[in-house]
Amino acid sequence: MTGTLLHGPLVCFRVVTKGTCPTLVKNNVERNINTCSGLGLSNFIFEVVTDKAINIPKNLFVREIVVPFNYRTSKRTLYKARALQYCLEDCINMLKDEDWIVHLDEETVLTRASVTGILNFITKGTASFGQGIISYANEEIFFWITTIFDLARVGTDYGILRFCLKFFKKPVFSWKGSYVVSNVGAERKVSYDFGIEGSIAEDCFFGLTAWKLGYSFDFIEGEMWEKSPFSLTDYIKQRKRWIQGITMTFISKNIPFKQKCGILFIILGWITMPLTVPNTVLVPLYPLPMPRVFSFLFGFMGGVMMFLFIIGALKSFNYQRIGLIKFVVVCLSPVLLLPFFVLTETCAVVYAFLTFRTIEFQTVKKEDRIIDVDGRSAKRNYAFDA
Repeated sequence: MTGTLLHGPLVCFRVVTKGTCPTLVKNNVERNINTCSGLGLSNFIFEVVTDKAINIPKNLFVREIVVPFNYRTSKRTLYKARALQYCLEDCINMLKDEDWIVHLDEETVLTRASVTGILNFITKGTASFGQGIISYANEEIFFWITTIFDLARVGTDYGILRFCLKFFKKPVFSWKGSYVVSNVGAERKVSYDFGIEGSIAEDCFFGLTAWKLGYSFDFIEGEMWEKSPFSLTDYIKQRKRWIQGITMTFISKNIPFKQKCGILFIILGWITMPLTVPNTVLVPLYPLPMPRVFSFLFGFMGGVMMFLFIIGALKSFNYQRIGLIKFVVVCLSPVLLLPFFVLTETCAVVYAFLTFRTIEFQTVKKEDRIIDVDGRSAKRNYAFDA
C-alpha cells in the first residue's frame, strides 16, 4: 500500500524536543517529509513541539508549537508528558478525533517500510494504538559497544512486542515512547496529564492507562531508525530513567495490578540483577550442588538472552552492506560482551535506586561534534533521548 491510498484522516507526525538541537530537528523533519512525499502521501503534517523556539522554515507540512514556560497541567505533569499534554489542549489541538498522531523522537528517521506499515495500520482500523520495530545500527555507527548492547532491544521488539501486540492486542510488557501511532480521539481521552508519577516514563504510563480504559493495540510492520547512546555514561543515564519511571508506574495506585503484571517481572529482574555480577565469579570458584531444574532454568534464561542479541544482530545488519566477515563478528560479539553488558546494566540499576529520591528527566548527548578536513567544527545530525 502507498500513501495515495489514504484518504480522509490527517496523519500528524509529532516530534517533541527541548529545542537544544535545532539543526538536528530541522534536518530530520526535512528528511522525513521527503520520505512521506516520495510515497505519494499528501494528507500529513509534522508538528514540532519545543520548549524553545527553533524557527523551522514555514512549510505547508510543518507546524512549530512552542510550549509556554508558564503552562501548567491540572495535575502538575512535567517534562515530555507536559509538552504532549499541551498539544492536546482545545486551544492548541487542530486535529479531528478521526485523525492520527505518529509520535517520534528528535532523532527518529522514517523509512518507506514504516510509513507503509502505518498507512496499512490506519486503513485496517481495528486498533486505536499501534507500535513497530526500532533499530539502531543503520547508517553510521558512533559507538559500537552501546549499539551492540541495543541489539537485545531489537530482538525484544521482534519477539515480545510483536507477539503481545499481535496476539494479545495489549502492551503486556510496557510501551515505548517513539514509533507510537495513536488515534487522536483515543489519545485525548487517555491524555498525558498523569502528574509526577507519570512524568518520567510517560510512555509506559500512557500505554498501561490506555489498556486500563479498554483500548485495543496492534503491531505495525516496518522499521524506524534511531541511534544508540554515544557513550557508556549516557547509556547508564538512559537506563536509569527507564528504571525509575517504570518503577514509579508500578507503584502508582492509578493503574490496576492486572495491567502491571508484565512490568512486575521487569522490575524483579532489575532488583535481582546486582546478584548476577558476583555470581558470574562465585559460581565457577565455589560451585554448589543444585537441582537440575534450576540448572536448566538458568541455562534457558542465558540462552534466551543470547538469542535476543543474535536475532537483533541478524535484523539490524546486512552482510552485503558491511561484509561477511564483519557480519559474523558482529553477530558473535554479544557472546564476548555479555558479561560487560550485565555489569553496565547493573550499574544503571544501582544508580537508579540509589538516586530514587532525586528523580529527574535527564537528557543526554544529542549531536556528535566532528572536525572537518579544513579544521572547522561541525555537527552530525544524529541523536537519541534519555
